[in-house]
Amino acid sequence: MNEHFSGRIAVVTGGGAGIGKAISEALLARGAVVAVLDKQLADAPVGANGYQVDVSSDLEVAEALAHFGGLHGHIDLLVNNAGVSFPATVEDGSMDDWHRIFDINVLGYVRATRAALPFLRQSRDASIINMSSCTAITGLRRRALYSATKGAIEAMTRAMAADLIHEGIRVNCISPGTVDTPLIQKLIAEAPDPAVQRQVYNDRQPTGYMVQAEEVAHAVLYLASPVARSTVGSVLTVDGGMAALRLFSS
Repeated sequence: MNEHFSGRIAVVTGGGAGIGKAISEALLARGAVVAVLDKQLADAPVGANGYQVDVSSDLEVAEALAHFGGLHGHIDLLVNNAGVSFPATVEDGSMDDWHRIFDINVLGYVRATRAALPFLRQSRDASIINMSSCTAITGLRRRALYSATKGAIEAMTRAMAADLIHEGIRVNCISPGTVDTPLIQKLIAEAPDPAVQRQVYNDRQPTGYMVQAEEVAHAVLYLASPVARSTVGSVLTVDGGMAALRLFSS
């Protein structure tokens, strides 16, 4: 698959850590030119073009994409990945909290896509990949707000795909399960019993272990490659069977 990405121009929002960093590193390893848009760049992958950007800022997103896209004349791949969690029932959090999470998790994707589209239209093989979550279709406790944003992403992905397919821009989505990221590792370390907490996260997936960020990165590589040219408006699930399997005793 390496030849598909050599010299390709890619943008990864939230690419400075966790899933986004794994995606950026996978693209860089295959010869892509990668821009990472993130609020924190201290751990951004070596070799990436770092832009310190808050995706809730119209101006910061527009300026970063205009600069990077202008340098290369086009963008081949946009990975909308930046997002934040907020454990909440429908009664939790202020309305300002709800507006803020939607502003980052949904409108952040809108801002990056709008800013990238003029450059994606100059690509011979353009692709947009949006990051969703298993919570979009799986009811989990205290995830009402986060789940709502991810459900919006999946619905928006399909509509975007319908709007842009005639321009040769493919839009798809990835839905991971619980991914073993530095954030999850921090939550495990802070738990009263870290070993028990790690097992709780592992047990969410029928496979018995958390999804690795590199697995999500490989899903991005597939969706962005020419071998997936007929995959459009799809949600690729990488969740260890969480959404599809019910392992009842026979």
